[in-house]
Amino acid sequence: MNKTLICLVGLICLFSYTAQAQYAKGDKLLNLGIGVNSYYNGGIPLSASFEVGVTDAISVGAGFDYLNYNYRIGGAKYGFSILYIGARGSYHFNELLNLSIEELDLYGGASVGFRSFNWKDNYSNSGLGGSYDNGVFLGIHVGARYYFKPSIGAFLEVGAGGSSNAKLGVAFRF
Repeated sequence: MNKTLICLVGLICLFSYTAQAQYAKGDKLLNLGIGVNSYYNGGIPLSASFEVGVTDAISVGAGFDYLNYNYRIGGAKYGFSILYIGARGSYHFNELLNLSIEELDLYGGASVGFRSFNWKDNYSNSGLGGSYDNGVFLGIHVGARYYFKPSIGAFLEVGAGGSSNAKLGVAFRF
Protein backbone atom coordinates (compact mmCIF):
# COMPACT_ATOMS: atom_id res chain seq x y z
CA MET A 1 0.00 0.00 0.00
CA ASN A 2 2.87 2.40 0.74
CA LYS A 3 4.29 1.89 -2.77
CA THR A 4 0.88 2.64 -4.28
CA LEU A 5 0.57 5.82 -2.25
CA ILE A 6 4.09 6.97 -3.17
CA CYS A 7 3.41 6.32 -6.87
CA LEU A 8 0.10 8.21 -6.67
CA VAL A 9 1.68 11.25 -5.04
CA GLY A 10 4.60 11.10 -7.50
CA LEU A 11 2.30 11.08 -10.54
CA ILE A 12 0.30 14.00 -9.20
CA CYS A 13 3.49 16.01 -8.56
CA LEU A 14 4.89 15.11 -12.00
CA PHE A 15 1.91 16.63 -13.79
CA SER A 16 1.21 19.45 -11.37
CA TYR A 17 1.18 23.21 -11.42
CA THR A 18 -0.87 25.72 -9.45
CA ALA A 19 -4.37 26.24 -10.81
CA GLN A 20 -7.53 28.21 -10.16
CA ALA A 21 -9.98 25.39 -9.38
CA GLN A 22 -12.34 26.35 -6.56
CA TYR A 23 -15.69 24.50 -6.56
CA ALA A 24 -18.61 26.04 -8.52
CA LYS A 25 -22.14 25.16 -9.66
CA GLY A 26 -22.12 22.71 -12.56
CA ASP A 27 -18.78 21.11 -11.65
CA LYS A 28 -18.58 17.35 -11.97
CA LEU A 29 -16.38 15.89 -9.23
CA LEU A 30 -14.88 12.39 -9.28
CA ASN A 31 -12.86 10.90 -6.41
CA LEU A 32 -10.98 7.61 -6.88
CA GLY A 33 -9.28 6.36 -3.75
CA ILE A 34 -8.16 3.71 -1.35
CA GLY A 35 -9.08 3.30 2.28
CA VAL A 36 -6.18 3.94 4.60
CA ASN A 37 -7.97 2.48 7.62
CA SER A 38 -10.53 -0.32 7.33
CA TYR A 39 -13.35 -1.09 9.76
CA TYR A 40 -12.74 -4.76 9.00
CA ASN A 41 -9.69 -6.91 9.78
CA GLY A 42 -8.03 -6.90 6.38
CA GLY A 43 -8.00 -6.01 2.74
CA ILE A 44 -7.58 -2.68 1.01
CA PRO A 45 -10.85 -0.77 0.57
CA LEU A 46 -11.40 0.81 -2.86
CA SER A 47 -13.71 3.77 -3.28
CA ALA A 48 -15.20 6.03 -5.92
CA SER A 49 -17.62 8.92 -5.68
CA PHE A 50 -19.13 11.20 -8.29
CA GLU A 51 -21.00 14.42 -7.58
CA VAL A 52 -22.46 17.25 -9.65
CA GLY A 53 -22.71 20.81 -8.35
CA VAL A 54 -26.34 21.92 -8.13
CA THR A 55 -25.47 25.26 -6.49
CA ASP A 56 -22.23 27.08 -5.69
CA ALA A 57 -22.26 25.33 -2.30
CA ILE A 58 -24.10 21.99 -2.76
CA SER A 59 -23.30 18.90 -4.83
CA VAL A 60 -25.17 15.59 -5.10
CA GLY A 61 -24.21 12.23 -6.54
CA ALA A 62 -23.32 8.65 -5.74
CA GLY A 63 -20.63 6.73 -3.88
CA PHE A 64 -19.20 3.22 -4.10
CA ASP A 65 -16.93 1.29 -1.69
CA TYR A 66 -15.63 -2.25 -2.15
CA LEU A 67 -13.51 -4.49 0.06
CA ASN A 68 -12.49 -8.11 -0.47
CA TYR A 69 -10.38 -10.13 1.95
CA ASN A 70 -9.39 -13.82 2.11
CA TYR A 71 -7.41 -15.49 4.87
CA ARG A 72 -6.63 -18.82 6.55
CA ILE A 73 -6.84 -20.02 10.13
CA GLY A 74 -5.27 -23.42 10.43
CA GLY A 75 -6.61 -25.48 7.54
CA ALA A 76 -9.78 -23.46 7.13
CA LYS A 77 -10.17 -20.79 4.44
CA TYR A 78 -12.28 -17.73 5.16
CA GLY A 79 -13.14 -14.64 3.18
CA PHE A 80 -15.60 -11.84 2.77
CA SER A 81 -16.50 -9.10 0.34
CA ILE A 82 -18.38 -5.93 1.14
CA LEU A 83 -20.06 -3.52 -1.25
CA TYR A 84 -21.44 -0.13 -0.24
CA ILE A 85 -23.40 1.78 -2.89
CA GLY A 86 -25.51 4.84 -2.29
CA ALA A 87 -26.45 8.47 -2.82
CA ARG A 88 -24.48 11.29 -1.26
CA GLY A 89 -24.59 15.04 -0.96
CA SER A 90 -21.96 17.56 0.09
CA TYR A 91 -21.81 21.15 1.25
CA HIS A 92 -18.71 23.05 0.06
CA PHE A 93 -17.45 25.44 2.76
CA ASN A 94 -15.08 27.71 0.78
CA GLU A 95 -17.47 30.64 0.37
CA LEU A 96 -18.88 30.33 3.89
CA LEU A 97 -15.37 30.32 5.38
CA ASN A 98 -14.18 33.02 2.94
CA LEU A 99 -11.17 30.92 1.89
CA SER A 100 -8.79 32.61 -0.52
CA ILE A 101 -6.94 29.41 -1.50
CA GLU A 102 -8.46 28.80 -4.93
CA GLU A 103 -6.98 25.29 -5.29
CA LEU A 104 -8.65 24.04 -2.08
CA ASP A 105 -12.17 22.61 -1.79
CA LEU A 106 -13.37 21.86 1.76
CA TYR A 107 -16.61 19.87 1.99
CA GLY A 108 -18.76 17.76 4.26
CA GLY A 109 -21.95 15.80 3.83
CA ALA A 110 -24.06 12.72 4.26
CA SER A 111 -24.88 9.53 2.41
CA VAL A 112 -27.51 6.81 2.42
CA GLY A 113 -27.43 3.53 0.58
CA PHE A 114 -27.25 -0.25 0.63
CA ARG A 115 -24.54 -2.49 2.07
CA SER A 116 -24.02 -6.02 0.78
CA PHE A 117 -21.88 -8.36 2.90
CA ASN A 118 -20.91 -11.79 1.54
CA TRP A 119 -19.13 -14.33 3.73
CA LYS A 120 -17.49 -17.57 2.61
CA ASP A 121 -15.59 -20.34 4.35
CA ASN A 122 -14.74 -23.98 3.74
CA TYR A 123 -15.01 -24.98 7.40
CA SER A 124 -18.49 -24.47 8.83
CA ASN A 125 -20.39 -22.37 6.28
CA SER A 126 -21.87 -20.56 9.27
CA GLY A 127 -20.45 -17.16 8.37
CA LEU A 128 -20.55 -14.43 10.96
CA GLY A 129 -24.17 -14.82 11.91
CA GLY A 130 -26.22 -11.63 11.99
CA SER A 131 -23.35 -9.31 12.91
CA TYR A 132 -22.73 -8.17 9.30
CA ASP A 133 -26.02 -8.43 7.47
CA ASN A 134 -27.00 -6.72 4.25
CA GLY A 135 -29.05 -3.59 4.63
CA VAL A 136 -29.35 0.17 4.60
CA PHE A 137 -26.48 2.34 5.81
CA LEU A 138 -26.28 6.00 6.76
CA GLY A 139 -22.99 7.84 6.54
CA ILE A 140 -21.26 11.16 7.05
CA HIS A 141 -18.07 12.54 5.54
CA VAL A 142 -15.72 15.52 5.76
CA GLY A 143 -13.06 16.06 3.15
CA ALA A 144 -10.65 18.27 1.29
CA ARG A 145 -9.54 18.36 -2.33
CA TYR A 146 -6.42 20.17 -3.45
CA TYR A 147 -6.11 20.75 -7.21
CA PHE A 148 -2.67 20.85 -8.81
CA LYS A 149 -4.23 21.50 -12.23
CA PRO A 150 -7.71 22.81 -13.06
CA SER A 151 -8.97 19.25 -13.47
CA ILE A 152 -6.74 17.02 -11.32
CA GLY A 153 -5.73 16.95 -7.68
CA ALA A 154 -5.69 14.87 -4.53
CA PHE A 155 -8.31 14.28 -1.86
CA LEU A 156 -8.54 13.14 1.73
CA GLU A 157 -11.90 12.20 3.22
CA VAL A 158 -12.79 10.97 6.70
CA GLY A 159 -16.07 9.75 8.13
CA ALA A 160 -18.38 6.77 8.34
CA GLY A 161 -20.38 5.28 5.51
CA GLY A 162 -18.20 2.73 3.78
CA SER A 163 -15.63 0.07 4.49
CA SER A 164 -13.04 2.64 5.61
CA ASN A 165 -13.12 5.70 7.87
CA ALA A 166 -10.34 7.48 5.93
CA LYS A 167 -9.82 7.64 2.16
CA LEU A 168 -6.99 9.09 0.10
CA GLY A 169 -6.72 9.36 -3.64
CA VAL A 170 -7.00 11.29 -6.89
CA ALA A 171 -9.67 13.95 -7.48
CA PHE A 172 -10.91 14.96 -10.93
CA ARG A 173 -12.95 18.05 -11.81
CA PHE A 174 -14.80 18.31 -15.15
